[in-house]
Amino acid sequence: MKKIWLISFIFVVTLAATLIALPYGIKFKIGNFSIDKKFDLKLGLDLAGGSQLTFEADLSNIPEEKRKTAVEGVRNVIEKRVNLFGVSEPTVQTSRFEGKERIIVELPGITDTQTAITLIGKTAQLQFFEIQDIPATQTASASSQLVATNLTGADLKSASVVFDSQTGKPAISIEFTDEGGKKFEEITGRNVGKTLPIILDDAIVSAPVVQERISGTSAQISGTFTIDEAKQLAIQLNAGALPVPVNLVKEKTIGPTLGEMSVKQSILAGIVGISMVLLFMILSYGKLGIIAGAGLLIFAVITLALYKLIPVTLTLPGIAGFMLSVGMAVDSNILIFERFKEEKGKRALADALEVSFGRAWDSIRDANIATIVTAFILANPLEWNFLHISGPVRGFAFTLMLGIFISLFTGIVVSRNLIRLLIRERREK
Repeated sequence: MKKIWLISFIFVVTLAATLIALPYGIKFKIGNFSIDKKFDLKLGLDLAGGSQLTFEADLSNIPEEKRKTAVEGVRNVIEKRVNLFGVSEPTVQTSRFEGKERIIVELPGITDTQTAITLIGKTAQLQFFEIQDIPATQTASASSQLVATNLTGADLKSASVVFDSQTGKPAISIEFTDEGGKKFEEITGRNVGKTLPIILDDAIVSAPVVQERISGTSAQISGTFTIDEAKQLAIQLNAGALPVPVNLVKEKTIGPTLGEMSVKQSILAGIVGISMVLLFMILSYGKLGIIAGAGLLIFAVITLALYKLIPVTLTLPGIAGFMLSVGMAVDSNILIFERFKEEKGKRALADALEVSFGRAWDSIRDANIATIVTAFILANPLEWNFLHISGPVRGFAFTLMLGIFISLFTGIVVSRNLIRLLIRERREK
């Protein structure tokens, strides 16, 4: 009964993984219950094409003990801006080069780097100004007439793109904090009938005339915005200001053609490699090799399904990690089968199988633990200061670790129970 449940469990897991791994997704309806879900495989910059931007943080005015926090703050703000921009699976990470702190931004699918550079590098310092009354006997420049208020971008809670009800043009609806709402009410109260300039990064983005005292926490920035300009402004306001200035020091664009070619070559290499492994296992071990091949196919399906579910951003180094984990999975089967050859001449087949798995397990365990520890160090999950590992290396390490855990499941649970089923049929015959 236990074996039947295990075989049923393997079948259900394989079926579910296959449905997720297929490019068509899952779509069915039973009564009022329906599922329509498509699981997409996330491709990294080297496969999908896109842009890589390297910014250098200016920490000259930051004390040494606060620089690490400042750099992390820059990374968080940039990451938030990129996510709000709508880039699929971006990567934002810090790095140190020749004693200087850098932020590396990878934007898959984005080839218009200028828009991304403008969005990411902006400090987004928003402030409301009042116009000071100048006596007729005095002259002053336009800039001297502006007086800064205490209402700034720090008093904003959120910003979103709307359309002006009168002009129909794009505008930005802003929501103040409670404290910001009180400041805004005071400012509008003493400026009824006057212009209230709104300045972003030393440029006037809007200069509305205050019609009446405005209470509450809502307001609207109107101007001659296009939809894209309004969207970018809202993103900058939502993300906040960068804690330190950043400068673009390197820009790299990868065309989609190169990424498409890399995908095709990787798929071809994977098909050829797995086919050769399957052929070797069948020629060397016969029916046992066929079972190992079935386990390998189940391994591939479950791995691909998990890549989509987690999701894993797949890069060329990540594919290399997957292929290495395939080799580890096959290595486990070879250890078991070679031991089985020795044991089946000494005892019954069922006993030989159990002894083979038991004695091969020590070697399988030690080899996989050693590989997992190495991959864990390469993944650098704790961001240790003495290791500055790039994103692709982390991708390789993560796919390798994931593949090893799955290979242990398919090698020990799947292959073992399929072989038990084969031996049982032989015994009955």
